[in-house]
Amino acid sequence: MAEFAYEPEPGAVGLAPGESAREVAGKSPWRLAGRRLVRNRMAMAALALFVLIIAVTAAAPIYAHDIAHVDPFASNLSGTTVVDGKRVDVLQQGGGKLGLGETPIGPTWHSNYLLGADNQGRDVMARVLYGGRASLQIGVGSALIACFVALLLALVAGFFRGVVDTVISRAMDLVWAFPVFLLAISLATVLLTAPDGLQWGPVHVDPSSLWVPTLIIAVIYVPYVYRPVRGQVLAVREKEYVEAAVAQGASNLQLMFSEILPNVVTTVIVMLPLMIATTILTESALSFLSIGVQPPKASWGTIIDDGQDLLYSRQWVAIAPGIMIVLTVLSLNVLGDGVRDALDPRAKLRMKA
Repeated sequence: MAEFAYEPEPGAVGLAPGESAREVAGKSPWRLAGRRLVRNRMAMAALALFVLIIAVTAAAPIYAHDIAHVDPFASNLSGTTVVDGKRVDVLQQGGGKLGLGETPIGPTWHSNYLLGADNQGRDVMARVLYGGRASLQIGVGSALIACFVALLLALVAGFFRGVVDTVISRAMDLVWAFPVFLLAISLATVLLTAPDGLQWGPVHVDPSSLWVPTLIIAVIYVPYVYRPVRGQVLAVREKEYVEAAVAQGASNLQLMFSEILPNVVTTVIVMLPLMIATTILTESALSFLSIGVQPPKASWGTIIDDGQDLLYSRQWVAIAPGIMIVLTVLSLNVLGDGVRDALDPRAKLRMKA
C-alpha cells in the first residue's frame, strides 16, 4: 500500500469536508480560512491552551511579588516560610541518622513555595513562570525572525533565479549542512565568551541578553523555512496571472510583493506555529546545556538543569518546567495542524493504491 500526499495548486481555494460551493462563493480565502479554523474544536482548544500559558507566564511578577512574596532570582539558603501555621526552614536538614546535607522544602501547595524550592532555596513555581516568559520570548522571537528572513530570501531567490538563486541557496545549504545543536553551540560559545558581546555598528547586544539565543536560534532555522517557501515562489512565478501582470508593465517589486507574496505567505503562516514549537525546544536544550539563557535569568531549560540533581528528592523542580514545555509544544503542533487544514483543506486528502 502506497500513500501519496495531495499537493494543491498555490493560491487555489478548496472545499473542506462538509462545505458546499454555495458556502464559499463570494467569500475571500482569508475569511474562509478563519471560519474553518473556528470550527476546528481541537485547534481552538490548542489556541486557548497556548493563550492561557502566555497569560500565566505574563503574570509571573504578580505571583512572585504579591502572592508568594519571594524573589525568584535571589538565593535563600537561610530563609524560612510558614506552612500550616509553623515556621520551617526552606533548606531543611538532611535525613538519615547522621542528618547530613540539606534538602529543599517540598511542595507546600500553599501560596508560597507551591511546588517547593530548588537547591538555592528559590521558589520553583515563581521560577517556572519567569522561565516561561524567557522561553516564550525567545521561541516566538526567533521563529518570527527566521520566517521573515527566509521569506525575503526566498522571494528574491525564487523570483530572480540564476546567479542570485544559486548564491542564496548555497549559503542556505551551508547553514543546513551543520547539525542544529552543533552550530548553535559553536555560535553561542563565540558570542557568550566575547567580552563586549555582539557589536554590529551602533547596535550592541550584551552576552547575557535574551537577544543572543534569539538570534542564534533564528539563524540556524532560516534554511528550514527558506526551502519550502522558495519552491512555492518558483511555482507561483510561472502562473498566468504573474505573466499577465508582466504584460501590463508591473515592476519587479510589484510582482514580488503584490502577485507572488500573497500566494506564498500562507506557507509561512502554516509553518510559524510549528517553528515556534521547534525553537522553544531548541532554546530549552541549549539552556539545559548552559549555553542559552544566562544567570540570573531563567528559562524552562535552566530550571530542568537545576533540578537534575534533585530528581530523587524533589522531582517537581524538573517535572514542572518539563510539563510546561510539553503542553506548549503540544498546543502549538495541534494549532499548526489546524491552521494548515483551514488554509488548505485539500492537503488532508490522501490517495491510496
